[in-house]
Amino acid sequence: MSNDPNVIRVVVVDDSPTARDLLVAIFESAGGLQVVGVGKTGADAVRLVRRLQPDVVSLDAVMPVLNGLEATREIMRTRPTPIVIVTGSLMDTDREVIFAALQAGALAAARKPGLDDPDTAAELVEKVRLMARVPVVRRWSHDRRPAAVPAVSPPVRASRASVGVIGMAASTGGPTALAATLKPLKRDFPVPILVVQHVANGFAGGLAVWLNDQVALSVKLAGHGDRPQPGEVLLPPDDYHIQVNLNGLVELSKAEPYKGLRPSANYLFHSLARAYGSRAVGVILTGMGDDGADGLQALHAAGGMVLAQEEKSCVVFGMPREAIVRGAVDQILSPEQIGPALQQLVAQP
Repeated sequence: MSNDPNVIRVVVVDDSPTARDLLVAIFESAGGLQVVGVGKTGADAVRLVRRLQPDVVSLDAVMPVLNGLEATREIMRTRPTPIVIVTGSLMDTDREVIFAALQAGALAAARKPGLDDPDTAAELVEKVRLMARVPVVRRWSHDRRPAAVPAVSPPVRASRASVGVIGMAASTGGPTALAATLKPLKRDFPVPILVVQHVANGFAGGLAVWLNDQVALSVKLAGHGDRPQPGEVLLPPDDYHIQVNLNGLVELSKAEPYKGLRPSANYLFHSLARAYGSRAVGVILTGMGDDGADGLQALHAAGGMVLAQEEKSCVVFGMPREAIVRGAVDQILSPEQIGPALQQLVAQP
């Protein structure tokens, strides 16, 4: 077993012997990854993490004894470790486990590669490499009540024009932050919200369904040519940029990815700056990298309002930090504070 600090130590847990063997072979052949433990149940995952203290866990969503959600909760409570939920199915029951596990502290979800699927295998390896570097914190039992969040006054808008649209973007840790941000908003929220969340291909539809179950607003995948409606949250389908044109209609685009990302928040925020100017509000949440910063600079320069998630509540303070250091942010809040602030902003004349 290597003691090289540059080698990422991986635990693989999957109830399928074929899938386990394939994942081990993929990781071991990738270079810089070492599989230090293998299990077939969620209980194995908890035990192996405690004993081996790996850098990252590849965890199946649906397993005997403890499923991916239950194992994630126990690992994050006892030995916080970066977890990537790996699934070969996106059925309704699996989707519920996957997004609940992300809410419980897992960092990302990925598709399980097939026997001859080099692209999906490469995406999984890259995700495991990236997530292994993310520091994670202990999550207590989900029945503990969170501390009360103090009320925050919304920033004063420089323009008296009413808010016409809100754009949001998130990456690592984003589903939980999005749910917390949107939950305070009422069903009759008077403006549409467009969201870019970085997820692996195949997960966009599941994210929309899961998020729709978490909040009062109507959440769905956008269609090309849609006109965003008040009280509606639109996400792009898999592997499409989402933006609005000067007529306020949704455009789905296969334009070049931004640093490998499609959808990219920059496309969305730039389009809102062009189409809505000072009537646009941008929100940047937890995530790795700098996606969204360029677009938020344009939106801010056009007179729009920009809110960013605070560092202490971010899983990764990359995307908000980049927007903040570029001077594109008007106020820094927790996800639980952003929702009420948006509610007050849209109520301003």
